[in-house]
Order: sequence, then structure tokens, then C-alpha cells
Amino acid sequence: MDEFSKYRSPLVSRYASKEMAYNFSDRKKFTTWRKLWIYLAKAEKALGLPVTDAQVTEMESHAEDIDFAMAAEEESKLRHDVMAHVHTFAHCCPTAAPIIHLGATSCYVGDNTDLILLRDGFDILLPKLARVIDRLSNFAEKYAGLPTLGFTHYQPAQLTTVGKRACLWLQDLAMDMRNLQRAREDLRFRGVKGTTGTQASFLQLFQGDHDKVEDLDRMVTEMAGFKKAYMVTGQTYSRKVDIDSLSHLASMGATIHKICTDIRLLANLKEIEEPFEKEQIGSSAMAYKRNPMRCERCCSLARHLIALLADPLQTASVQWLERTLDDSANRRISLPESFLTADIILSTLQNITEGLVVYPKVIERHIRHELPFMATENIIMAMVKAGGNRQDCHEKIRVLSQQAANVVKQEGGDNDLLARVQADPYFAPILGHLDNILDPKTFIGRAPQQVARFLSEEVRPLLEPYKAEIDVKIELEL
Repeated sequence: MDEFSKYRSPLVSRYASKEMAYNFSDRKKFTTWRKLWIYLAKAEKALGLPVTDAQVTEMESHAEDIDFAMAAEEESKLRHDVMAHVHTFAHCCPTAAPIIHLGATSCYVGDNTDLILLRDGFDILLPKLARVIDRLSNFAEKYAGLPTLGFTHYQPAQLTTVGKRACLWLQDLAMDMRNLQRAREDLRFRGVKGTTGTQASFLQLFQGDHDKVEDLDRMVTEMAGFKKAYMVTGQTYSRKVDIDSLSHLASMGATIHKICTDIRLLANLKEIEEPFEKEQIGSSAMAYKRNPMRCERCCSLARHLIALLADPLQTASVQWLERTLDDSANRRISLPESFLTADIILSTLQNITEGLVVYPKVIERHIRHELPFMATENIIMAMVKAGGNRQDCHEKIRVLSQQAANVVKQEGGDNDLLARVQADPYFAPILGHLDNILDPKTFIGRAPQQVARFLSEEVRPLLEPYKAEIDVKIELEL
């Protein structure tokens, strides 16, 4: 049966980056198992168990050459994936065969490998998130002073700027960055704990020497690249660790869904668009369309990422006593899919933020359409400064506003409030100042200053650890 005659996950076949797809591949998983067996043998040898240099060297020489067909055949007979790979490794390491997996339980390779994959997965995601933040920061800085309509309830509200709105997106992404960094740093190694976490098998191997058991745990942990191991475990590490990792990915999914939804709404107004390729087709029927396909993809996959969080929550809640195996099949799906999905939407969002297109003239037209209504309070204050009565002015503006609104809503015409004000002799004292009163830049408050301070104090420092990787561009396969 060829690959096109069976189901393939689109997460890998269509979307995911090569590095993330490899991180959760069988080859990465099972070569990591072999490395863990090598770490264990080395530490046991260093602490006085009868493991020889020849056995360790033999294992190291076969760390990468896995016979997957043999392993599959062994598993079909044994119905145990770890023992199938123990036998497969032992087949090519006959000298080392007696000491492979010595004192360990299946979770020694299974859980420790999962923790390594989670750590490495975060190491793939964090620079990608940094690049998205960097691109969006540049966008916010460029458009920090460009006035645009604000929207509350998706109804026109007071003005903001294009750059300030981007900072709302950036603030959420910055929270995601800190959350992912913390989740990555909080990961520990399961270490060498035995079948129910008591280290009984290793205490027996070392004839009751507690110090050597602790040394073994520490040495293997350090070989695997971790600073700490969990001090207490059952057979597995606590499945709340999975909740902690995936909840932050799901939270980032919510952020990206919101950002891409905003861009889709703005694309409908023709104010902002995602990149659109020269030969890209928006619709098979409507040739004129420029659909926000990338943002739609991000929203679609972000929903999947958010939904995946239910898996570790339920799994952790039903782990009886020291462990039950009903976590295994679920985690084979939920852990990789969460990281693969996060990887995809970050790559796609990087592509979007590198090519966002802004249409200032369209934005200006929308402002002109709404600004006269928003400027009424400023007009009233200007009239009062010129000697007018606030209540009289308010009534004049109310009547003219209702007339202008009727033109817009009942007749489908343009907002002519400004023309009505200019035609009314009551407002003669301020007619020479109307252009200044209606300058959009006087309605944006401290938005430009907020953008500058936010980028300087909160965003740029967050990117410092990723400076070496910040300029990497991605070729998005559509």
C-alpha cells in the first residue's frame, strides 16, 4: 500500500516544519531511548556496577542504526514496545545485551524521552515566537502614529492608531513568550526512579547504598541535559506537567486566533491585508477575491490547539494511584499534535506579519466618514472657549447630528454633519479652527508614546535571548 492509499496527518504531510516533525518522529524517539540506555550504563559503570567499557562502546556504536522492521516484528510478538526495542538493541549489541535496561522500568525510557521531546519542542517554538514578536514590533513602530478607527462591539469608537492596535496583539504574545519560557524552564527529568518511583531496584543493585542511588539519578539527569529531576514520582512523572506545557500552547493558540480574526475583520474593511501572492487565486468562481487564507488557516488550527488541552486535563484526573496505562495512547496523539500545531501557526503568523499590507487612504476615508460625530464634543468645547453657551451649543449639535445621521442611514448618503456646521451662522466663531479641531491626530491621545515605551521597555528586552535567530525567514508552503 503506497502512502496515498492510507490516512496521513495533515499536520505533518501538509503543514509542520521539518524540525518539529523530526522532533516527534520515531527515529528521534527511539534513538533517544538508546541514548538513555547508554547514559544509564555509563553511570552504573562509574558507580561500580559490572558494566565494561566494551559494552558501553558497543552500545554507542549502534545508537543510531535502528532496525525498525525487527522492532515491529518483536512488538507484534511481545505486545510491549519497550521490550521490543530492548531486544532489537540487544541483537546488534550482543556483548552489552545483559546490561541494557539494567534496573530500569519502561517509563525510564518512555517518560524521560517525552520530557526531552517537550523541552526540545519548546526550544523550536520559542525562537519562532520571538520572530513573530519582532516582525509585529517593527510593524507597530512603523504605524505608531497612523490614526485609525477604534472599534468596540465592532462599532466605530474613538480613534486609536494602527501601531497601538498591533501592541494589543504584542502584549498577548509577550505573555505567551513568558509562559512558554517558564514552562520550558520548569521541566525536570523523571530520572532513575524504578517501577513505582521508590528506586527499590537500584537500591538493590547498589546493595543498600542510598548515596549511590542518588548519584545515579543525578548523573543520568545531567547527561540528558537537565538541571534537576523530579524528587518524587510514581511510575510516571506527574501528568500535571503535560497540563502545564499544553495549557500555555493552548493559550498561545487563543492569542493567535484573536490576532488573525482581527486581521480578517480589517481585511473585510480593506484597511489591512495579509500577503497575497502574484499568482494566488482567492476563489475558483469569483476571480476578484483576495481571501485572508493564511489567517483563516491560523484560526482553524488554533481551535484544534485549544481543543487539545482537554486531553491532558482529563488524563491527569484519571491517573490512579502510582499510574494507569490509559494515559499512553492519548499522549501519543495529544503531545505531538499540540507542538506540531503550535509550530504551524507560528510559522504561518511569521509569514503574515512579514508582509502585512496597510491601506492608509482607505483608513482615512473611514475616519472621515465617522469623525464628524466623534468631534462633536471638541466642537462644543471650542464654542464655549469662544464665548458660547454649552447647553445651547449641545442642542444645536444634537439637532444637526440627527439630521446628518438620517442622511447616512435613511438615504445612504455621506456624513454631512461638518457641512451643516459650516452652514450654520451659530458656529461662525470657530469656523477658522475646524480643520485643527477635526485633525485625526488630535484624537489619538498618547497612542504613539504608549507604543514607543511599550516596545522599548517590555518587548525588545524579551527578544534579547533570540537575537542570533531573529532574522531567519521561512518559506511558507501553501
